[in-house]
Amino acid sequence: MRVFKTLRIVVLAILVLIIAALVVIDLFADRAVKIGIEAAATKTLNVGVSIDEVDLSILGGKLGIENLLINNPPGYQHDKLLELKDGNIQVDVKSLLSDVVNIREIKLDGMNLVLEQKGLSNNLQDIIKTVSARSKSEGEPKKPGKKLHIDNLEITNVEVKVKLLPVPGKIDTIPLKLSPIKMTDLGSDNKLDTAVLSGKILLAIADAIAKQGVGVLPKEIVNPLKSTLDVTFDLSKTVSKEGEKILEAGKDVGKGLVEGFKGLLKPKKEE
Repeated sequence: MRVFKTLRIVVLAILVLIIAALVVIDLFADRAVKIGIEAAATKTLNVGVSIDEVDLSILGGKLGIENLLINNPPGYQHDKLLELKDGNIQVDVKSLLSDVVNIREIKLDGMNLVLEQKGLSNNLQDIIKTVSARSKSEGEPKKPGKKLHIDNLEITNVEVKVKLLPVPGKIDTIPLKLSPIKMTDLGSDNKLDTAVLSGKILLAIADAIAKQGVGVLPKEIVNPLKSTLDVTFDLSKTVSKEGEKILEAGKDVGKGLVEGFKGLLKPKKEE
């Protein structure tokens, strides 16, 4: 009888320790992934990126992001280029420990973008050019990071405010609501990483603006945007190969897995 009582106490103590360990892992994993996303995105886009909250479920392979903010490049009137309300990612947990991370689904919902014109360019163009130039100059890293394969990526409820150059007597802001953007089977060539993915998402949004802006937005906005897309749609030599299928706009469980998420989001080292 006394043996069973002691055994129950030992089992209870082990359960308490396991629960405490999982709580600690989740607590620090959330922070690690938040810092990783912010650092990787800031390095890739060359502008400040911040996130209010990250919710990581390691065992469930789910990652939630709330209120992601991307700053404007210097020289623009508005502080922010883009605000994302909710992002949800579902990952194949086992793949986090492999070289290629399989992401079943990415859903980005509730995005507000301010497209601000400056001379013959705009803020979105400037960032796309930066991402493309950085990607081409870095080439292949000495120690490649984790590659991604994404089954489905969906961007919904995107609202764009196009800020035009001020002209007396004319409106200076044009609202535009984009149709859902869907991408499938990304990374099948084993070249997709977080940097290229960031560029592809921005290219998809820019392409949707250029398509839906015809007849709505001034040519001074649409034409330069199209020109930028023509030049940069081969971002990291992978976008053009998947471009035909990309856009359908308008039509240790524990430490090891945490390291998997962190490795996935770790920015590339400088050459």
